[in-house]
Amino acid sequence: MYKKIINKFKGEKVAILGFGMEGISTYSFIRKYSDMPLTIIDKQDIRESNKEILDGDNNLNYVFGKDYLSHLNEYDLIIKSPGVILKNIDTDGLNITSQLEILLELYSNQIIGVTGTKGKSTTATLIYQILKDQGRDARLLGNIGIPIFDDIETIKDNTIIVVEMSALQLEFVKYSPHIAIITNLYEDHLDHSGSIKHYHENKLNIFKYQNEFDYMIYCSDIEPLNSYIDSKYKGRPFRIQLHNHDINLYTTYVYHDRIYLHNTELYNINSERTLIGDHNLRNIMISLTVSEILKLNLNNTINTITNFKPLKHRLERVGEYDGVIYYDDAIATIPNSTINGVMALKNVDTLIFGGMDRGIDYTELITFLNDGNVNNIICMPTTGYKVGKKVKNKSVKVIMVDTLEEAVKIAKEITEKGKICLLSPAASSYEYYKNYIEKGNAFQALVKDN
Repeated sequence: MYKKIINKFKGEKVAILGFGMEGISTYSFIRKYSDMPLTIIDKQDIRESNKEILDGDNNLNYVFGKDYLSHLNEYDLIIKSPGVILKNIDTDGLNITSQLEILLELYSNQIIGVTGTKGKSTTATLIYQILKDQGRDARLLGNIGIPIFDDIETIKDNTIIVVEMSALQLEFVKYSPHIAIITNLYEDHLDHSGSIKHYHENKLNIFKYQNEFDYMIYCSDIEPLNSYIDSKYKGRPFRIQLHNHDINLYTTYVYHDRIYLHNTELYNINSERTLIGDHNLRNIMISLTVSEILKLNLNNTINTITNFKPLKHRLERVGEYDGVIYYDDAIATIPNSTINGVMALKNVDTLIFGGMDRGIDYTELITFLNDGNVNNIICMPTTGYKVGKKVKNKSVKVIMVDTLEEAVKIAKEITEKGKICLLSPAASSYEYYKNYIEKGNAFQALVKDN
């Protein structure tokens, strides 16, 4: 199949746009089979940092600098990396593709695609683990951190490909997966997308090109996701309903602590599991639905759910230190995720939050903190200050800090023994950290440092 990919590029003036992890993956894949001319386009001059990869390649051109996006119309084909933002660029007439689009074009009938504002990594990984535990040949690729071209040569006719898909990956695709999943849609990534409408439209591309033989799975009791779904989407809809009971043949729902699909009992929600909270219960319901569509063994699926451990920095239990239990939910980069985390843990005494201000509305979080049971909120720049100033509940201690080090030090002093201190930023970490992973790792190290 790799020959089909290389043949797509032959005779074309091809540019690799963005030379991060995925751009390097694209370059390495092409160079394995072809010495065709290529142009690397990036804002930064990446030659020195990638000397081992690029040295000796005489069929390479480069475009760097602040105007690196100015001449995209000179190329027949642009292989875009998801990290490159084209928010203010006129893309009409540009032939933009990506690793994801090429995979979808060649293998759409074998792909389970997962997107959503939150929950996509957990859901994709859980589905992948269910497949692996039942002996299926499966791959987990995409936004989860594994570039598609790194594993594309191992894909066979019977391989099931689980792909986590971000809004930026979905922005220009013209194909959709056989089983497409949207966990939820909230306000996020406004700095990249320009508007919430555009961000949601990118996500909904996962359904856009399906046919009547495909499946679309979505949480129909979450708005605005439900309101977007109409007759323009051709896939067979499977609805996930945790609270509402608008039940039809293709609804997975909860009734008397049991999950049902087609009125068939699938799962007892009181079963032992480490994926706690309503948001994770929805992820489980999605995974059970996929298991039924694929006619997997239900008992084995339940066994995987029981033994599945939360991913790093997603309501991850750091440990108990000096009588206080610490949780790392650094992935919680929007207010809704922070609210879900506090509600799932139920015993949060101290909340550490705050990060980069991307223009997201924090009204819901402010109301939650004013009305809730969290006694201490430690507010970090920038959004933490913004929210903390509007928390007027006199029983809530509001503390402003400059650094995570200061936040953890104070949390150790004030959190009641036997209760929880939770890091849940409700904002992006980019202001002071490379990403949520770096922030979560820093938090865990500070917690463990006596």
